Amino acid sequence: MKLVVMSDSHGDKETVKAVSALPADAIFHCGDSELSFDDPVLHTMYRVRGNCDRDARFPTSIVVDVQVKKVLAVHGHEHDVRSSLMGLYYSAKELGADIVLFGHSHLYGAEMKDGILFLNPGSTMQPRGGKEATYAVVDWDETVRVTFKNMRHETVDSIKIK
Repeated sequence: MKLVVMSDSHGDKETVKAVSALPADAIFHCGDSELSFDDPVLHTMYRVRGNCDRDARFPTSIVVDVQVKKVLAVHGHEHDVRSSLMGLYYSAKELGADIVLFGHSHLYGAEMKDGILFLNPGSTMQPRGGKEATYAVVDWDETVRVTFKNMRHETVDSIKIK
């Protein structure tokens, strides 16, 4: 299974268009697109509302099945992800999620806790911490591989989890 995940594009349609054109079983935008819910550039992906999104038609969270994995996507501001992932962890356990996707902090990262993958793709527009703008690609077969890529589609960082 392959997922492409982006977040915090803050109005940058060209980047959203380029990343969403990548081959994947599912594409996710974790909020703060700052686009309208019905913007055509967003139609090919699952999307949630971030704290900077004004269009109330965006859901605050979604749970979707991609192949045999259950994916929970949120922006993260309502779960206080800048302080802790515990709120997301409890939500994931309640919903039976295998993968949790979130943004908000503009910092990329991934970790596995109790068999649940937690992934923040970073920001495609306004990265923090001196990092490059990034999105993430998740390849999940016998192992889990998360690759963080810059806007030139070059690998910035990667992690392999058994």
